[in-house]
Amino acid sequence: MTTAYEQLCQQLAKEPRRWLVTGCAGFIGSHLLEELLRLGQTVVGLDNFATGKQANLDEVQGLVGAAAWAKFTFIEGDIRDLETCRRACAGVDFVLHQAALGSVPRSLEDPLTSNAVNVSGSLNMLVAARDAQLRRFVYAASSSTYGDHPGLPKVEEVIGSPLSPYAVTKYVNELYASVFARAYGIESVGLRYFNVFGPRQDPEGPYAAVIPLWVKALLRGETVQINGTGETSRDFCYVANAVQANLLAATTRDGEAINQVYNVAVNARTSLNELFALLRDKLLPQLPQLRGVQPLYRDFRAGDVLHSQADIAKAARLLGYRPSHDIDAGLDVALPWYRRHL
Repeated sequence: MTTAYEQLCQQLAKEPRRWLVTGCAGFIGSHLLEELLRLGQTVVGLDNFATGKQANLDEVQGLVGAAAWAKFTFIEGDIRDLETCRRACAGVDFVLHQAALGSVPRSLEDPLTSNAVNVSGSLNMLVAARDAQLRRFVYAASSSTYGDHPGLPKVEEVIGSPLSPYAVTKYVNELYASVFARAYGIESVGLRYFNVFGPRQDPEGPYAAVIPLWVKALLRGETVQINGTGETSRDFCYVANAVQANLLAATTRDGEAINQVYNVAVNARTSLNELFALLRDKLLPQLPQLRGVQPLYRDFRAGDVLHSQADIAKAARLLGYRPSHDIDAGLDVALPWYRRHL
């Protein structure tokens, strides 16, 4: 049976549109860029390389080929500058707004910069999108918005108090999108990502996500460090699932599906102890010296939630979202990339 996303891909190939991807040199943004170019779309990309990398753009160029790459226009600029946002939005049908400063620890260390980028920058993008009269504004929200609410799985309508400045910024994005829908008629969709992982996710630096950070350590014979007891759990979501959700959200014609927020995940929980064992076992055939290797446990990290799992029924019902990869299948794709690049 053909999925909603497969049908959409066929339709887009026949009816190309013009898209803006902010944060296009970043992890998720570069995957959106790759998929859109593969589908024959015209894409404008905006990035200031604060966390994105030229290497990601170079890799996408090599993967899609010269003809598809010719449909890409890159703007090096910052979403904190309104005129840059206006220039990027000119003539665009859909915005996929990924540009942000991620990381809970980063926001705890520097809340002012996180707020300037994630709140003021996103507000600039909304204003530019409004003035350009775009069809749809899809933005990266976050599972951090659920804060201290203990319920599992997480449902979109029930959130707790935020536990970090980063969580505050992502919730403010949702509030602004809702206000712009009411005040200006802007069609928007927010996507609450749950621990997205995959190729091109940066393993370097103090704010690296857990999967690339641990894979790097295992490949280099370094000690994996786990915050807390290791029973903390997450709903790990392979990046192809996030790409699917963005394109479905941008193009849906269901009025009920618009001006909503959706969980983007797989509705499963993996503890950090389980994740460590999974990574180690998958790398064992190439690195037999990992047999018996154990992690080092340290203090629980401030601002983190204990458990995270998404109810994805709303996205399935209104968008036709159906994850293509669980954590096991996603790691099978991601790990060869890390072996090649590390």
